[in-house]
Amino acid sequence: MRRMSRFILVSLAALLISACGSGRPIHYFTMELPPAPAPSPGVYPVTVLLGRIDAPEILMDEPIVYRSGPNEIGTYAYHQWVEPPAQMVRDMLIRLLRESGKYRAVDRMGSSVQGNYVLHGRLYNFEEVDTGNITALVSIEMELFDRRSRKTVWSYSYTHSTAVQGKEIPDVVSALNRNIDQGLSEIASGLSAYFSASLRGKS
Repeated sequence: MRRMSRFILVSLAALLISACGSGRPIHYFTMELPPAPAPSPGVYPVTVLLGRIDAPEILMDEPIVYRSGPNEIGTYAYHQWVEPPAQMVRDMLIRLLRESGKYRAVDRMGSSVQGNYVLHGRLYNFEEVDTGNITALVSIEMELFDRRSRKTVWSYSYTHSTAVQGKEIPDVVSALNRNIDQGLSEIASGLSAYFSASLRGKS
């Protein structure tokens, strides 16, 4: 009896290992950075720190999100981001602001760099929307906090749906990439416009 029980347990373990080994592979995706802005003729004498970008719990994880109705949201088990969308977007914005060459320094909050301003925000949507036509929805809001005056001095909201050219997951990823590129470019331009006007008024 003991030999039979042991045989059954070994057989079940072998079946589980076999099932795991034959599972579908997970496909990972990432975002490309928007085109770098034109070289800046001058540098704003400020250091900007990138604080936290909050998001719903579902966007703090790696699976790609889809919305199939006004109240129904799901995730793709075998199609995932290399990093959670909120973290990916934050890193993209840091690189975009750095490459603009418009700031004395741009770094993450919590680094050893002492910043004059903290840029933080919330990612509300970063998902496929399937309601007949497939679109890629991005919605993000950013705020700039002045550490000296302890006030929010600038904010920007971006919400846009981009048509998906195709029906496969890479098509959705491409549309989300184009959409967030546009959003981050608008955020970077708006931030630059704020500092240009603000520092001109102090000169």
